[in-house]
Formats: sequence, structure tokens, C-alpha cells
Amino acid sequence: MDRRSFLIGAGAAGTLALGTAAGYWRWQEITPHIYTPGQAEGHFLRDRKSLPAPSEEINTDVVILGSGIAGLTAAWKLNKEGHRNFVVIDGPQAYGNAAGGRFGDLAYPTGAHYLPLPSMESVHVRELLHDLGIIQKNPMARRPYYDERCILHAPEDRLLYKGRWQEGIIPREGVQRWEIEQQDRFFKEVERIRSLRGSDGKRLFAIPLVLSSADPAWRALDRLSFEEWLAQQGYNAPTLLWHINYCCRDDYGAEFDQVSAWAGLHYFCSRGGEAENAHASAWLTWPGGLDVIASGMNKAAGNHRRTGTAMSLRKTANGVEALCLELNANGVRSFTVKARRAICAMPLFVAARIITDMSGFGFDAKRDLPPYAPWMVANFLVKELPGERPQAPLSWDNVVYQGKGLGYVVSTHQDIRVTPPRETVFTAYIALTGQSPTEARRWLVAAAPDELLDLAASDLTAAYGIQFGRYVQRADITLRGHAMAIPHIGFLSTKGMQALRDADGPLLFAHADLSGLSVFEEAAWWGYQAALKVLRG
Repeated sequence: MDRRSFLIGAGAAGTLALGTAAGYWRWQEITPHIYTPGQAEGHFLRDRKSLPAPSEEINTDVVILGSGIAGLTAAWKLNKEGHRNFVVIDGPQAYGNAAGGRFGDLAYPTGAHYLPLPSMESVHVRELLHDLGIIQKNPMARRPYYDERCILHAPEDRLLYKGRWQEGIIPREGVQRWEIEQQDRFFKEVERIRSLRGSDGKRLFAIPLVLSSADPAWRALDRLSFEEWLAQQGYNAPTLLWHINYCCRDDYGAEFDQVSAWAGLHYFCSRGGEAENAHASAWLTWPGGLDVIASGMNKAAGNHRRTGTAMSLRKTANGVEALCLELNANGVRSFTVKARRAICAMPLFVAARIITDMSGFGFDAKRDLPPYAPWMVANFLVKELPGERPQAPLSWDNVVYQGKGLGYVVSTHQDIRVTPPRETVFTAYIALTGQSPTEARRWLVAAAPDELLDLAASDLTAAYGIQFGRYVQRADITLRGHAMAIPHIGFLSTKGMQALRDADGPLLFAHADLSGLSVFEEAAWWGYQAALKVLRG
């Protein structure tokens, strides 16, 4: 697919041609601020640039390389259990995909923005949320009591379909009866599967993924795409297929023809957390997204973080040694960290470049690395709310049927003040599907700022017209070229992944990539497991 067809491919009904929108943005002279976390550090790795001699040596018992959710979970658990001789090296961006930002008093996410209620299997998440005060009572009960301020309140979500908003994110109004019946059949089947257990007595689909049943009859679903499985089951209603494909794009960064059928069903069947003071499908969210949890974890971990990015990691006679790069306003410097053990809490495509003997763990990068989905997260500071269509009120999550993006969330939705501020932030999410991840990354590198802005604003202009631009004071776009691992067809049988999960020597691994799903609970699980290995000695 060429760049032009990528930009002006199938979009929301009623959306103006992007060329027209581009002219409008230029007329408004809105120049987006573009952020590319990790790009400079990545270029050092890719080009094998030489680093200056280390100017500092840090000695510690444990070094945690990466301050995303996996690394922070490991740090929190170590600190909680009294093991405080460790240091966390941030990586290219503090908090990784859980990072956020601010426009003055207004917080916004630059990565993930919500967390489902944790299931019964996710005891590690329940423990964490209780420590952070988000679960206030009965953390291990079927229905814990949550901080009301963290529970998403109504109106939760809406969908723009055929020029009208309707509640929920699957079309129901104006949809033919046979499609409604098929939608109902699918969700009834999801409920049935959710309660099933495999031949080993485990739930078929659980979070964390490794607690799911290994029943071979169900694991066989990993050998076909989710699209193929849906066709086998007789699902062909356009509105249902759009919704399922949207969910795959939203959680996995890929369309359902690229996603394992096992992973597709896992998305729908693995959840099931409940709360004493919220409905079962409730979400936890904050204006700044998961940045709030990440910063809380960092504080609970004793704030052992420091800036820097590991550029090489090797075993030594006494443990491990990491050579780290630090980029700042004063230029480039390097430092070394020597430790008894290292927790490698970074994406595996990075680990494969910096670890001197990755193959020694039984991991072959060419064979075992997953494809990575590129994303854009755009934050629009608006001076006031634009006018709304009358059918459904502005919600926390606002989705456009057949939109180019994944909709937009509203920063001040959780604001409980009687008179919320006039300003707010609309955060638009775009998974660059429709072409290969490699092609999409090339487009991100080559695209001009106004092209990026057009795509970032496409769902908002579908909702409000190109006049949306006159409300915008500032636009910040974060580009994440390798945002998440895609659970591709056959991902469950990746040969080298189990070896990394089992590693228990000087070098430990902790990242959501070990599950093949870029999900908070999975990242936290592997960070927790790495911490337990350290605590066992």
C-alpha cells in the first residue's frame, strides 16, 4: 500500500478529504509538537555509534533496566519486602507506555489510559492496587471496594454511526435485525466460553496469560487467525465484524486477520473483575492515564530511579555489567552499572540488541521476536468544548464507526467539580494498521507534521467537522514506532519465549513481551515474578 492510499483509505462516513483538512490546519497555523521517545537512543544502537568513556560506576545488588510497568512492579515488590539495594535505570522514557504529560493543570496520557478491574487470577495487581490505595477494602475478595475517584463514571462511551451518536461502541440503532441477532449470539458465546475450564481444570482464558488452560483442543486456535475463526462460526454481520476488528486494533495494534484466534478470544473471555461499588465491566481511569499508577508505583518503590538507557549488558564473573547512555542538554555521557543480578525490563527487540549472548538463553531473535505495532497518541488542548450533536452526550471514550483512529478520550471526564474548567484535552489514539508494521514505521519517519496532524485529528474532524481546529490551542503528538507486541498467529508456540520466562541466573527477564500481549497485568506479572526470583536468592 502506498503512502497516499494509507492516508486517505476507508474512513468515517461524512469525513472530509484529508487534503481539505490539511489546508485548514495550515490556514490555522497549528504546528504540532512531535515527540519520538527512544528514537535518539535507538539510533545509537542501530548505528553502533561509539560512546564516550564511562564517567561514573554504580555498584548495586540489583539493577532494573526499564521503568515501565514491569520494571516498576519489580522495584515496588523488592522495596515492599525490604530488599532496597537496587537501582532502576529509566530507559528512553520514564514509565514507558504508561507515561503522561501536562498542559498546565491538565494532565493527559501519552500511552495507556485505563485499567480493567483485575480478575481473581490477577492477585499481583490486586496487591499492588491495595498498596496504592486504589483498592480500599478486601483486595482479594471477589468484589473489592475501590476508590470512587478512580472508577470511570457515566457517560462512559459512545459511537458515531451514520452521522448520529449512540451509547456504547457497537452499533445497535439503525442496524438490521439479523445483525443485532448475530451480535447477541456472539456475546452470548463469549459468556459461555468465559466460564469454561480446560482438561487441566484451568480457565480457558485467564490474565495473566500463563494461568490459562493448556488444553490442546483450545490451544489449536492459535494456528488460525481470529478472522478465520469468526468465519468458521458463521459470523459475518458487518457491524459485529467492525466491532471485533476495532477491539483487536485497540488492544493489539493489528487487525483481526493478523491476530491469533486464541488471542482474539482471550481479549473477550479473560476479563471478569468485579467491584463492590461498581458494575462488573467498569474500568479504572485517571486524567493522566496510567501515568498516575506508574508515579504511585515509583513512590511506593522508594524512588530508586535514575535517567539513562542500557546500551549493552553482559554477564561477568561477579554478576552483570551494564553500559548506559545518558542524553541531556549538556550532551552525551555514559556510565556503568555493576550488579549481582539484572532484571531486563525492556522490550525484547531492544534486549536482543544489547545482551551480548541472547542466544545462550535459547532465544533466536530472527525466529522468536514478535512483530511490533506502531502507534500515535495525540493530545489536543482545546480552549472550550466544541458543540455536540444532540443524540448522546460527550463521553469519556468517543469512537467513530470505521474511523481511521481508535476514537478519543476526554481528560476532564473524571473531574467532579461542580464547574469543570472550560479547557480540556482530547487524546486521540491511532494504531497504524492497514499495512505492515515496517511500512507504517517508514511512513511515520517520512511524514510531514501536517500529515501526522491530519491522521491524528481524523476522528475529531469526523465528529466536529474541520471547524474543530478553531478550538485547538496546542497539539502534541507522541510517536511510538514499536508500541506493542502483536499476538500473531502461532505466538503461543514461540520457542524461545519459555526459556526467557524460566531464566533464573544473574540475568532475569520481565516485560509484557514474555506473554506476547502488551497489557498492564501481563507486564506487572513478569515484574512481580522477577522480584520473587531475586527475593528467593
